[in-house]
Amino acid sequence: MKGGLYSWGRYPDCPQMAHRPAWPDELAGMLEKAGASKGSSLPYGNGRSYGDSCLADSGHVLAMTGLNRIVAVDWERGVLRAESGILLADILACALPRGWFLPVVPGTRFVTLGGAIANDVHGKNHHRRGTFGCHVTALGLLRNGEEVVCSPEREPELFAATVGGLGLSGVILWAELRLMPVGSDRIEVLTQRFGSLSEFFALSAEYDERHEYAVAWVDCVARRGGVGRGVAFWGDHAAAGRARAGGAARGASWEMPWTPPVSLVNRWSVAAFNLAYWHRHPAGRERSETGVEPFFFPLDGIGSWNRIYGRKGFQQFQCVVPEASAEMAVGAVLEEVGRSRAGSFLAVLKRCGGMRSPGWLSFPMQGTSLALDFARNPELEGLLGRLDRIVHEAGGRLYPAKDAHMSGADFRAAYPGWEKLEALRDPGLMSRFWRRVLG
Repeated sequence: MKGGLYSWGRYPDCPQMAHRPAWPDELAGMLEKAGASKGSSLPYGNGRSYGDSCLADSGHVLAMTGLNRIVAVDWERGVLRAESGILLADILACALPRGWFLPVVPGTRFVTLGGAIANDVHGKNHHRRGTFGCHVTALGLLRNGEEVVCSPEREPELFAATVGGLGLSGVILWAELRLMPVGSDRIEVLTQRFGSLSEFFALSAEYDERHEYAVAWVDCVARRGGVGRGVAFWGDHAAAGRARAGGAARGASWEMPWTPPVSLVNRWSVAAFNLAYWHRHPAGRERSETGVEPFFFPLDGIGSWNRIYGRKGFQQFQCVVPEASAEMAVGAVLEEVGRSRAGSFLAVLKRCGGMRSPGWLSFPMQGTSLALDFARNPELEGLLGRLDRIVHEAGGRLYPAKDAHMSGADFRAAYPGWEKLEALRDPGLMSRFWRRVLG
């Protein structure tokens, strides 16, 4: 592969030249220089967006991880202000030993604060607490060379354009957010296998509201009577336990050392993994206790796990479909994936709640979300097109932070707030994603 920064999926193959500010007052000059010589730039966090939303149209990005300081914190009230380049892992390392946790975490803790806001990430407790942006109280935004402070009450339209705005309304300098009090760093987990989608939805209706966290793995290669089978997990913070100092910031326990010439993820390896994972969990209901890392961030234990997909990279298909059509649409997607024999190690199924995000382009809606990872191959484009049609006909949408293929027509129909964001977009910022979906 060529040098430079990439998205996590390594597709499209568009390396980015990094410009690395160490202090906030360097940003305005860098943006001005990029605009004059390259036409545009884009803030780039820790590169955990899967598709082209984190890639600048010009190929020149502002790598923000050097701006990673905590500016102010009130441990009595659980209010923290930090620069946008700080990793969620570092916030957790400071907060968890003091009895605080981030109210919303995505599937990896190695994302920046600014990236979490720009993509309005969600987690296993969307049914309880909504998206990340619901807990941001204020932020500082550099746009047109000037800092603007915005919040739900102050410059509310600019705030709505920034939360979930894919880094296009300006460069987030800092953000303030409310933390969530917890009793320990341990998670009490309830696990149960299910044999069909109907069973999953019945279990979800019974148990989700009783627990802080709810998520399921689904076997996307099972055929015939096994379609839709999986394992459901519910979790809650234990009332008392040992809060490890710095525990949530641990690095990977194993590193994928190289990128193979071809993907190690194929129909045979996926089938073997899924069969083993299914049988690993008992048929009956099981209670256990685990730590923060294995429950929230299991893949963080494998450094550079994206390399297993080989030099061509991978694409994620993550959709959300409304409640009324969820079971039918998710079933149709799984049937199509099963027929294609493409398979996915990571097939994550979860219900989303009705709490509205403050962002115009936020992804979740009340309904069900399904995320699938596919190694890139010649048949993938056709499969994704068929899955897109199922989601579109069900009134659903795809997640821009994970996308590298969505059509402009589908995006504009699913996210009508795009016009308001485009009207407020900083003219010096442009991503490959935005150029693609706006034509």
